[in-house]
Formats: sequence, C-alpha cells, structure tokens
Amino acid sequence: MGLDEIAKETLAKHWQGYGRKETPIQRLTVGGIYQWKRKGEFHLFNPQTIHLLQYATKQNDYATFKKYSKTVNDQAEKAATLRSMFTFKRTRKSIPIEEVEPATAIFKRFATGAMSFGSISHEAHSTLAIAMNRIGAKSNTGEGGEDEMRYEEMPNGDSMRSAIKQVASARFGVTSYYLTNADELQIKMAQGAKPGEGGQLPGHKVDEWIGKVRHSTPGVGLISPPPHHDIYSIEDLAQLIFDLKNANRAARISVKLVSKAGVGTIAAGVTKAHADVVLIAGYDGGTGASPISSIKHAGLPWELGLAETHQTLVKNKLRSRVTVQADGQMKTGRDIAIATLLGAEEWGVATAALVVEGCIMMRKCHVNTCPVGVATQDPELRKRFTGDPQHVVNFFHFMVEELREIMADLGYATINEMVGQVENLQVREGIDHWKYKNLDLSPILYREPSTPEVGLYKQEEQDHGLAEVIDWQLLKAAQPALDNKTRVFKQFTVKNTDRTIGAIVSNEVSKNTRAKVCPKIPFTSNSAVPQARALVHLQPKA
Repeated sequence: MGLDEIAKETLAKHWQGYGRKETPIQRLTVGGIYQWKRKGEFHLFNPQTIHLLQYATKQNDYATFKKYSKTVNDQAEKAATLRSMFTFKRTRKSIPIEEVEPATAIFKRFATGAMSFGSISHEAHSTLAIAMNRIGAKSNTGEGGEDEMRYEEMPNGDSMRSAIKQVASARFGVTSYYLTNADELQIKMAQGAKPGEGGQLPGHKVDEWIGKVRHSTPGVGLISPPPHHDIYSIEDLAQLIFDLKNANRAARISVKLVSKAGVGTIAAGVTKAHADVVLIAGYDGGTGASPISSIKHAGLPWELGLAETHQTLVKNKLRSRVTVQADGQMKTGRDIAIATLLGAEEWGVATAALVVEGCIMMRKCHVNTCPVGVATQDPELRKRFTGDPQHVVNFFHFMVEELREIMADLGYATINEMVGQVENLQVREGIDHWKYKNLDLSPILYREPSTPEVGLYKQEEQDHGLAEVIDWQLLKAAQPALDNKTRVFKQFTVKNTDRTIGAIVSNEVSKNTRAKVCPKIPFTSNSAVPQARALVHLQPKA
C-alpha cells in the first residue's frame, strides 16, 4: 500500500471510533480477530465451514466435503489468504484421473502439525496418531514428547506411536529410547504462531501425567528457551543434526523454520548442515494457547516463505538434497496443490485435523476449559471428546481425492513432476479492491532457472558422515554386552573430530531394551483409545 491507502485506512478506523453513531450507545465494533464473531472479521473456519467439514468426515460424504471446500476456496472477495489471489493456469493437456498416482502413494507425504500432548488432550493427540498410522502418514509429538506406552501396538492392531518426534530444549526429557522410537526427528528452531518465543504451556495444564512425560514439575508453566529457538550458528545446528543422526540413523532429521523475510538463506544453511527435511511453517498456525501479544504480528504467510525457500535452494543447487515441507492452515486439496506448485513435496495439516475430531474453535485452549475435550487436561471435559480416527482418515482421503482431481486437470501424473511448477499459477484477474489491487505477487511466481544436475524436489540423500565415526569400533567391541550382557572393557583413542561419542551404541542399547511401563493411564470412558487397553510390564527382548 502507498501513503494514500494508509491514510484512507487510518481515517476509516478513526471514523469507526469517533464518527456519528446511529445507536444511542457509543460502542466500538467487537472485532473478532481471533475468536469468530457474527459481525466481526471474516474467518475461514466459521460455523458454516466447521459444520460442513465435521458432517462430511463423520458421514464419509465426499459431496458435502466439496461444499466445504468450495466455501473455503471461494474467498476471492474476502482475500483472506495470499493463495486466494491465485488461479490455476493450464500449460499441458489434462489427463484422466486414473493416470494420476494413487492416493496411497500421496498419503505418505502428509503429517499432522506439531501439537503437544499438554496443549491438547491425550485423546485428541492419540486419535491423530492412530489415523495417520492407518494411512501410512506421520503424526508429530510436538514439543511435549510422548508417553512410552504409546510405542506398543494396540490389541486391535492400531498404533498410537507418533512417527515424528520433536526435540526442543528444556521442554521434556529427550532420552535415547524416545529418539530411537521415531521415523523422523524434528528440531524445532521456531514456531509459526510465535517465532522466537517457542512453545508455551500454562502451569494449570501441567498435571502429574504431563509432568511425568515431560520430566518436569506438575503445576509449573513451561516455555521453551534457547538454544533451539535461537540457535547461535549453523555450526551449532549442524552438530545437533549430527547428534540426532547418530542417535537414530534410520530416522530423517527435520528442521522447523518459520516463514519470514530471509528464510530462504536460513534454509540453504540448514540444508548445508545436512538436514533431510526443511519445514516452512506459516504465521497462522498454533493451537491457540499463545498470549495475544505473542501472535498478533508473528511471521508471514507460508506462501511467501515457501516460494523464497524453493527459489533459494534451486539457485544454490541445493534443492535436490532436501525435502521441503510446508504447513499453516491448509484446509483443502487446492491449498495442497498450490503449496506443491510453489515448491513443497510434503505438507502439514493441523487445525483442520483438530476440527475433524471435534474442535469448534472456541479459543479456550490456554484456559483449559475446552468444551469438546480437545484442548484440555480436565478429566471431566475430556469425557466429552467424541473424535474417531476414522473421521480423520476420511478427511485425508477427501483432501487427496481433491488434489488428484486438480493434478488430472493440470496434466500431472505424479507429485514429483508437479513440485515447483509455478507457471501453473497466475494472479487472478479483475482485482479492483482499493487496498490490494496494486499488490505485486510476481516474486512469488518467479521461477529460478534450474540446471539438469539440480532437481526441483529431493532426489539424493544427504551425506551425514557416519561412515568414519568411532562408534563403529565401540559397537563392535560392545557386541558381547549387547548380545549376552557380558562386561566389556576396552580403551580407545579419541580425537577432537570424534564429535558424538556413544550415540550409536546408545541407539543399539535402546533397540535391545524396552523401558519399564508408566503408571496407569487415565483413559476416559468414551475415548477413541479403548479403555481396555492392556498395560503390560515390558521386559527386555530375548
């Protein structure tokens, strides 16, 4: 906006406060910036869209989901998101949907956002994990960690284990056993809702169970400090990535960044530090547990950060070394398609998944009074939780089906060939709103010239430098102890380049030994997790 537009907006706000009122009571408008109000600001999640989404997923009704999707996508007049300014442009011939890769191949690219046990209830957290495991996708523990009893398969064959384990300092006890039970380890350098501050859990939500899982004191509030939220150099980050890769060499190492100006440069450094995945989180995520002062002007839309990251990685010939993931209020297949065209081959979905399992956006997360048992630790309120993993599975089926329809229309048979093809996006015509008609979105749609040796999606594995670590010698020497519990004594010469001694051996010990079970878990009667879940005392494997 220019000075004239800034002046116009300022005068409009002044008139709202001091202009002539038709009502006898001089009262400002309610606003409704965060909580939906009938006469307040426009929200994409409103009573209509929440009802349509919940009904569609409970009834497994794709036609109703399409009504929900149309309501969310048809936001041209509201300009609620940057992506609302775009339309698709065909550059190739459409193909039959039967030629598009199957949904089962696309599911594995999804993750649920990092929402901690503590910020949301056990029932809400584990329901998401069960659903994602059913379709071969990933759920994320969030900073709050995960109770060890969730690593065990349930009697019906389901699993509550979250594939992505987050690592954030002074937040919970990160043990070798915790790191070993992961398919991906995510370093949380920042948070979409509050970049620079980290996660926050008020003391009144830290009960005994959460205190145990987080290795902290019940009743004491938890806020993540540096280093992970303000890491001092790429070298520090490279060391942490190396540490985690040693601690679980079978897991991908992910780094969570926030969309902001210059995030492309940061992502390039993270890729050089040998991260396997870079996540660009948008500014409008979070479980609503943050203070207003923390989320009011935090970060940027994921469209900006994602475009900059993809372009920078291509320019520096790094794009084919790393998986790029994006998240932040993705609600429909159209959102996923636009994220893919801007450069993301994986996507995170969080708030929409919470809505599917019952969230009605009351904005009571931080005060522990969620009326539907989603974002509360109150035992009585948790009894009201009615979510079902199958509803969440239905939602992701619908998202992928809508995405496949768009892929067929644009002529793409696979996600890989669609990544970064920004020429399939164009700015919508006929924009005449005084406030954003002059908005220049061409930088988002710029395509960095690529070379044949650099792909537009991840095509090569990072070299984590594990081949020469001293732990292989330690592991060989320790084998009798691991196999037969025979004591082993041996001396080794250690150099200053041996940066992470013992982590690989610890990983092997954790694979061999199963931790003792936690205290009895207070399941609620109508929980998505069966109340009859057997809590077995776990013994070392034979």
